[in-house]
Amino acid sequence: MESSRQERRQELAQFLRSRRARLSPEQAGLFAGGRRRTPGLRRGEVAQLSGVSVDWYTWLEQARDIQVSSQVLESIARALQLDSNERRHLFLLALQQLPADAAQPEHEISPTLQSFLDLQGVSPAYVSDQRLTIVAWNRMASLIYGDYASMTERERNSVWRTFTSPYVRQLLQDRWEAHARHRLAHFRALYGKFAGDPWWLEMIGELNKVSPEFRDWWPQHDVLNGPEGRKINVHPAAGRLVFDQISFAVLDAPHLTATINIPSQEDETISNLQKLIKASLQND
Repeated sequence: MESSRQERRQELAQFLRSRRARLSPEQAGLFAGGRRRTPGLRRGEVAQLSGVSVDWYTWLEQARDIQVSSQVLESIARALQLDSNERRHLFLLALQQLPADAAQPEHEISPTLQSFLDLQGVSPAYVSDQRLTIVAWNRMASLIYGDYASMTERERNSVWRTFTSPYVRQLLQDRWEAHARHRLAHFRALYGKFAGDPWWLEMIGELNKVSPEFRDWWPQHDVLNGPEGRKINVHPAAGRLVFDQISFAVLDAPHLTATINIPSQEDETISNLQKLIKASLQND
């Protein structure tokens, strides 16, 4: 165990030295001050830009066993002008966890990802962020779950929608409670990464006000990750729909999760969906 921690500290030290060596004083907004023996910034300059002591930063580059906070890592990442991939690598080496990207542009979806959703055909597909807000979807998802394009950001949050939307209760019928508890447990698990964040505190407070179920279940601290598995919906136009759900992280945007609801082959779900999409095209 100790050898693996030491190896990770060595890797972190080498990574920091390599990033420091590639950055000139001019690029960092510093005065170069004549000829230098080695390229890049000095340790003291990185420490100055990061707001830490020279000794502490030196120990970090020497692979010493010292405590590192996420706040200090953010400062070092800015000082060394790391890109998003390098910043994630820094956090994984130092803390064995990804940074909490509360300010990341979570609503920017690549054209490739949107095309992937659109190509799912009769499978309702969508992308959600770390707050469980739907940020991208295909046509079938809107036909089944609601017109996301006309919703506010809060209405597109799947936890808010689960606990406040009469349509969702109609769609799920006697399966609503199981779905709501699963969704809440997933929300609680994600909250562990953002505890104390103003957005989360406001959302939790509002849900406590508007939903007695949320108010009763939130103190139970149930946590759960992963898809729901088999889902059964009763759509007002398409009737009974059975899906098997699969979810996965988006590799180039790990703060996003893509979810595909695959129609069951064992009943009339696919034909019902085909009729639904045909009717919607005729109405366009």
